[in-house]
Amino acid sequence: APQATGWEEYIPESSFNNFGSYWNNFYPWGPDHNGAARMKAEKISTSGGVLTLSATKLSSQDGYSTANPKPAIWYHSGAIHAKKSITISSQYPNWEVRGEFRAPTSKGTWPAFWLSGTQTWPPEIDILEFKGTSQNWFNTFRTASDVSSTLVSVGNAATTWHQYRIWATKANDSDVTVHFYVDGVWKAQHNAKGFVGKPMWIIINLQMEGSSGSPGPSGTTTYQARNVYVGRSKAY
Repeated sequence: APQATGWEEYIPESSFNNFGSYWNNFYPWGPDHNGAARMKAEKISTSGGVLTLSATKLSSQDGYSTANPKPAIWYHSGAIHAKKSITISSQYPNWEVRGEFRAPTSKGTWPAFWLSGTQTWPPEIDILEFKGTSQNWFNTFRTASDVSSTLVSVGNAATTWHQYRIWATKANDSDVTVHFYVDGVWKAQHNAKGFVGKPMWIIINLQMEGSSGSPGPSGTTTYQARNVYVGRSKAY
């Protein structure tokens, strides 16, 4: 899709070179979520413009997650979220969100690059989500039970850099149209009903087990990102 007049760079590709200006550690709500990993600052690193999140299996259980469904914690891992949120609106009707990733796909690994509502859930748009296989899940959650999912096989996802991208555009006063791409190739279109005007966080995380199966890896797993970019058009 063409970039509209009045295009603005919102998060530059170089943001991992100046991490603290653009990103915060952990999920927006804290270190726990819906899998077997608790997020720790020491599991987050950047070097040469590359973000590395590392998940390590623990020798003993670190309690239980404080987030539903409150699974047992058997890993320490990493998550980050952008300091700025995304809101698709009449003023900012078009958004591009993309990045290049090396994402683990083995059983028990659950990497993601996604948008989630800051005030309510849903909205949610999953740009990258591997759940223990080589299939990437593009998801759009309109409600907990009303979901569009498109599965795309990505060869060598764990060892080769691949770009995952969305183009999200305001379709009418309430709805958003989301286009999904892998390596520049269009893969799907979802209707994000009711997403206009709802701010969303940008999250990159390496969760473990949960929806990706168990047991997970016994050693250390890495998930890497680079050239993460967010841009938007300004209508007025």
